[in-house]
Amino acid sequence: MFSPRAYRIFVTLLIPVLLGQTAAEQRQSYDVWGQDDFQIGSRVPRSDTLYRGEETLTIERTRTGATYEARADYERTAGGAVERKDATFLSFISQDGVQRDERNADPEFLTILNQPFAVRLDAHTIRDIRKLSAPSAFAFESSKTGAYLRGTLRRIPDGTIAGKHVVGIGFDASGPLHGAVPEHPEIALAGTMHMSGHAYYTAADALLMELDTTLEIAGKLADESTSDPVKIVYRRTIRAQTAKER
Repeated sequence: MFSPRAYRIFVTLLIPVLLGQTAAEQRQSYDVWGQDDFQIGSRVPRSDTLYRGEETLTIERTRTGATYEARADYERTAGGAVERKDATFLSFISQDGVQRDERNADPEFLTILNQPFAVRLDAHTIRDIRKLSAPSAFAFESSKTGAYLRGTLRRIPDGTIAGKHVVGIGFDASGPLHGAVPEHPEIALAGTMHMSGHAYYTAADALLMELDTTLEIAGKLADESTSDPVKIVYRRTIRAQTAKER
């Protein structure tokens, strides 16, 4: 089982950075894909939104820590209309692991820095993951809803992504939701959330190479005058590109 310290490191960005790196700057490109499916009773028509694009993560060391910046360019398709958009997320992480988010211009949660799992792990945590032999309990706060989910982490087979050996972790978590629906603050919901998916980190330096998540929200509108059902599904897949794809 992970220690509380390992949980904290795994589900936030408060981590020592650039482990084993000698270059002052590191870049990694990713493909990004997403889909949002909304069915919110009779008040909001069913809607499906698709996202597809690319992003680049730049990590730059300084004498006091490192700056992580993710920039995404993507197409948003909704209601038959296609729109070109971009997103950025910038964080600074000090040498003692303290994170400061300096810019969040990613309202649709498409950058690799705006996800429920850390973009990089420390050596202690990656060792814990590799030693997992049975599901291990964990908990975290959803950045999309602000609610807590509890579940389990499990080891999944290693693989190769963008030519690099990667270590895999699967996750499954659930929790209650009482409050505003994400992206529809005018609608209150009483229901549950369930998140599942997997993440792959490089074995050499514990950089996140792939993240696949599905967040499902189900319940009823928190309105005594109606019992309209609600179902919302958010899907995000971010995967590192090989050198020839860039």
